[in-house]
Amino acid sequence: YLTVMTRLSARRARRLIAVSEHAASESVRLLGVPREKIDVVYHGVDPAFRPLPAEEVAAFRQRRQLPEQFVLFVGTLEPRKNLERLIEAFGRIDRDGAKLVLVGAKGWLYDDLFARVEALDLGDAVVFPGYVRSEELPLWYNAASAFAYPSLYEGFGMPVTEAQACGTPVLTSTSSSLPEAAGEGALLIDPEDVAEIASGLARIMDDETLREALTERGLAHARTFDWSRTARQTVRVYRRALA
Repeated sequence: YLTVMTRLSARRARRLIAVSEHAASESVRLLGVPREKIDVVYHGVDPAFRPLPAEEVAAFRQRRQLPEQFVLFVGTLEPRKNLERLIEAFGRIDRDGAKLVLVGAKGWLYDDLFARVEALDLGDAVVFPGYVRSEELPLWYNAASAFAYPSLYEGFGMPVTEAQACGTPVLTSTSSSLPEAAGEGALLIDPEDVAEIASGLARIMDDETLREALTERGLAHARTFDWSRTARQTVRVYRRALA
């Protein structure tokens, strides 16, 4: 039903709004919509996602019993997010007490993740806090040493820009829409290459110059995602449809 009705609705609509250039191209490829009927309008980033005072972040880290150094992932625990490769890559690097924290609700086939952690003997190094309320997410991003999002496929990838807006160095994929979400403010890796993910994690954890550059470029890139601009662009699409 979803497949059929989405295709019919997309073809009947006067205009389509896509959240990324990648989503626009997928609408052409999968739904048969002419490209000239599609407008790309990026989402904004909520102002709550910003660098927070160090003492507030330290108190949160202590309250949640988080280590001083950890790599964060935020999203549903499901195969599309490529977490098995992320876990394996994390197991290959010199962690020096750092942990991998996978925040998110359980999706489908999540049991494979826990089995992978056990098989690699990483039970003490990988943490699953479960679902986290949206109002608490800025604290998680701020507390993390780095944010890793090696997803295989995304329509956009809001966690990438949210992490950037908080000043957290980001590692993400070269696939689908993620280079759009990341811009010049992230370290991009091949999500299907465990060795490349591991190398990227090691660099983003150990290279202070790289971390500072990613933070600076990430903050600048995240500022371009503004809800007021999203609203203005959406109004223009409605006017085009009415015309």
